[in-house]
Amino acid sequence: MTGYLLKRTLGALLVMFVVATLVFFMLRLVPGDPIAAMLADVGDPDAVDEIRRKLGLDQPMYVQYGKWLWNAVQGDLGNSIYGSRVPVGQLIAESLPRTLSLALLSFFVAIVIAVPAGLIAATRKNSGLDYAVTFVAFLGLSMPDFWLAILLIIVFAANLHWLPAIGYVPLSEGFWPWFSHLILPSIAVGTAFSAIVARMIRSSMLEVLNAEYMQVARAKGLSEYTLIMRHAFPNALIPVITVIGIAFALLMSGAVVVENVFAIKGLGRLLIQSILNRDYPVVQGAILIVSAIFVFSNLLVDVLYTLVDPRIRYQS
Repeated sequence: MTGYLLKRTLGALLVMFVVATLVFFMLRLVPGDPIAAMLADVGDPDAVDEIRRKLGLDQPMYVQYGKWLWNAVQGDLGNSIYGSRVPVGQLIAESLPRTLSLALLSFFVAIVIAVPAGLIAATRKNSGLDYAVTFVAFLGLSMPDFWLAILLIIVFAANLHWLPAIGYVPLSEGFWPWFSHLILPSIAVGTAFSAIVARMIRSSMLEVLNAEYMQVARAKGLSEYTLIMRHAFPNALIPVITVIGIAFALLMSGAVVVENVFAIKGLGRLLIQSILNRDYPVVQGAILIVSAIFVFSNLLVDVLYTLVDPRIRYQS
């Protein structure tokens, strides 16, 4: 297992290197000059050339890439080319906890909804409850995140005044202020995710319940609760965990949209604004962090396989 994890970690680092390299060169292939756009009102070519020289953007692309990669390996992602030249690491450190808080709470909301819904639909196949869960799941999948977010703001913030409509409060300022600002965004993001997981749980559970060993266990007189929770559900989790690992990317992308609706200055909003400004260092650093989250999430899924099913062993 240790050898396998080491191999996968090296593979993850290689993927991040490829992603970082592609992003670096593709950004510079996009038409437009960030320095010229930033100083459009000045209209002085000499000023544009001077700032480009100070930022090192006048050097050959391979030289810029080599310097950026060497600094990134040492943990220095550079400085933003806008405003007061804030370090990229500082911008990410300020925005990443907001996105992770939203993503993790959305994940929790999705699992709380999906697991009971999937189990009910599977154990009561073709019943009214099954059809109701299926209908709600398709409804959740069909609703765009931003539309549901706006609807939640109108109902629970504007009309009922139960929860705040916009903004983010750090956890250090209190649990309830932090939690209350994330309830509506997490519901908006987690709804579609819960629909995907619920449908997968239903499908996987039906396959396990129809297996021969489940028929034998039922013939031995085991209770329905024991059959479902101790035998069927753990065996149905393997494909579900796979889907969760893949769908986590969808959850993160949904968080990017919802962050803008709720005015949460998270990593997604930072990335979008930096792309619009052609702020190369910030875009490169943000995408590097996002790719690391995705890659190591998949590695975590592989580890979870062995916890759910002890029969699974990885060879180095």
